[in-house]
Amino acid sequence: MSDDVFSYQNDFQNSKEAWLSFKANSNNSYKYVVSGGSGMSNLSWETTITVQEGEIVQRHFIYEGDIEGLPEDELEWTENEGEINTHESYVAAPAITMDEVYRKAENEWLVESSNVTTYFQVDYRGLLSTCGYVRNGCADDCFVGIHIKSIVAL
Repeated sequence: MSDDVFSYQNDFQNSKEAWLSFKANSNNSYKYVVSGGSGMSNLSWETTITVQEGEIVQRHFIYEGDIEGLPEDELEWTENEGEINTHESYVAAPAITMDEVYRKAENEWLVESSNVTTYFQVDYRGLLSTCGYVRNGCADDCFVGIHIKSIVAL
């Protein structure tokens, strides 16, 4: 195991502990914002996931930047209980809880591989902010993982 992966494993465990503390202190009620964008254009997007007592109650999506040519009904939308994950968007983050984000981080995004560059960052509280990888040799929009802009208790 390389030093980088080992370091990320330790950092991941510390972050997971910070998450479990935040989760307990917030009564598992929070919202988090996933950000994304294209390196090829001036287009970015955000998906806000709202969780109340461990259940996803809302997913909100919005495009920002150079939105010319995008269909009006795709620029911004909100899904509430009973309709979560019904919009088919290849850029909107799926509505998953932070527990699920941490599971994906551990099982999919931080897996050791010689043909990828792995990224792992936390915010000032130790909560996950960037986690994922880019395959070596990929030119643009290659990140597989998550960029979390903010996590706040409700």
